[in-house]
Amino acid sequence: MNKLEEIGFYTLSDQRAATTSITSQMKRCELIILEKCNFRCGYCRGLKDEIYGDRKIKQLSLEEIKQNIDYWCEGQPLENIRFSGGEPTLHKNIVEIISYAKEKGIKRIAISTNGSNKIELYKKLIDVGCNDFSISLDGCCSGDVDKMAGVTGVFETIVNNIREISKSTYVTVGVVLTPENVQSCIDTIKFADSLGISDIRIISAAQWNQPIPDLDKIPQEILDKYPILKYRVNHFSKGINVRGIQTTDNHRCGLMLDDSIIAGEYVFKCIIHMREGGQPVCKVSKDMRQKRFEYMMNSDTHEDPICKKNCLDVCRDFNNIFDKLNPLGIENII
Repeated sequence: MNKLEEIGFYTLSDQRAATTSITSQMKRCELIILEKCNFRCGYCRGLKDEIYGDRKIKQLSLEEIKQNIDYWCEGQPLENIRFSGGEPTLHKNIVEIISYAKEKGIKRIAISTNGSNKIELYKKLIDVGCNDFSISLDGCCSGDVDKMAGVTGVFETIVNNIREISKSTYVTVGVVLTPENVQSCIDTIKFADSLGISDIRIISAAQWNQPIPDLDKIPQEILDKYPILKYRVNHFSKGINVRGIQTTDNHRCGLMLDDSIIAGEYVFKCIIHMREGGQPVCKVSKDMRQKRFEYMMNSDTHEDPICKKNCLDVCRDFNNIFDKLNPLGIENII
């Protein structure tokens, strides 16, 4: 296995795997700030009804978001944060949210967006501290994108925004593949390459989860530009899918030590576990990191049906390195 630093996900490193503990710096956290979205993507799992309970507006308030960030930054600043939804740019306080994360000393501030908002807002978010945009692009033409998004007339806006945002900061394009768009995958990758982006992430939808054909047709010069894309293509060429645990993979999720995901009032194992309907680890509180540690120590990823089917390749590789460099002798963890 190559070093984690070579994959292309800047939050992952061999050093992180070797030194993570219940008291080490929190490395990466994701916050689902609202349920609302202006797209209707067929593959999107959405959020379970109970996550926001009886709230009339299914979102976190600015005060709740600040409190969650404060919890993650206790002792020393959280290193990386991602804001997701729904469509996070629809939160009325999104500028203040990004500004607060910047004030707390967080190094990398990311947003997962469908790219359809006004460019003026995206530029404002860059000005106040956002330095990572993950933008969905599930096709290379308006017809495919409209079909995948479940709305019409968004293609030109998304493409223009990707081009413009990429001039100022780090942008990855996410391509979710289903039977409806997989045949145009190579054309989509080539088109994304023309937009000035930083990397390309291809992934099969959870409902489909099949190998992606014809990846050998991607020009080598494109693969060499994008480490995440190259990592995924290399896996597929070896018969390794993006999703799913193999029998040789580690049984313990070391990411639970210095990573976290919050949706509503709940802390979840990871973003995939939450999206696939998994039960929360605990409610948000000051001791939620301890709760995640206890959950990790008492669970086996191979016995969790969601982990077994959907664990992502980067998480599997991290946990395998974690097992090697920080073996189950928990003296290095506690």
